Amino acid sequence: MTTAILSALPEEQGGLVHALAQPERITHAGRAFWRGHLQGQPVVLALSGIGKVAAATTATVLAERFGVARIVFTGVAGGVGEGVQVGDVVVAQDYLQHDIDASPIFPRWEVPGYGGARMVCDPVLSALLLEAAGACLAGAEDICDAQNRPRTHAGLMASGDRFVSTAQESGTLRAALLAAGHDVLAVEMEGAAVAQVCRDYGLPFAAVRTISDRADDSAHVDFAHFVQNVASRYADGIVHRFLQALPK
Repeated sequence: MTTAILSALPEEQGGLVHALAQPERITHAGRAFWRGHLQGQPVVLALSGIGKVAAATTATVLAERFGVARIVFTGVAGGVGEGVQVGDVVVAQDYLQHDIDASPIFPRWEVPGYGGARMVCDPVLSALLLEAAGACLAGAEDICDAQNRPRTHAGLMASGDRFVSTAQESGTLRAALLAAGHDVLAVEMEGAAVAQVCRDYGLPFAAVRTISDRADDSAHVDFAHFVQNVASRYADGIVHRFLQALPK
């Protein structure tokens, strides 16, 4: 069964393309897909680009054209939850779209036609990702100090077509969601769309995000530095460990 590894940016997949055994490049829908093997597992690597529409298009191609058995998203996110710091890793248990609002016809944040706001991730894949992330972070001493060890978290993530980059916006968004019972740990721009596509196709989906910034006024600075210097290493370590743990 083929696993799709999806990211928005090249740095979020690290050196996975170069590590492919028997690589094959396929261009479709304006995107490059790499098919091959990693850790003995058949995989397809793809870059969605940024945003929910681009991510949904790519996920649909992975389902329709490549017939993948599961999709895993790896990338970075802004931390908004209590205790979620730069360098930590969040594995999604479920997703919501923080910028969807069809009220008063539907409750705020509910996706029309789906009966709720949240899209649940596959618990088995998520557990494997969490274990892989923990093992990866255990070997990350060279990029952190003794007082700021990176940690893993599992919980709700939110996606929207907006780069949340001020403390005021981040605080307002978190407070509104928390008041509605949605304790969001991190925000990004693709995962909820992929989760919705996977639900439509009955595909298991999981996502892991490294916290690149705190979605505040320094987010644009932290993001650029982190993606270039840290995210690629995390992606390599987590994905390789995850694939090793998948049944052959």
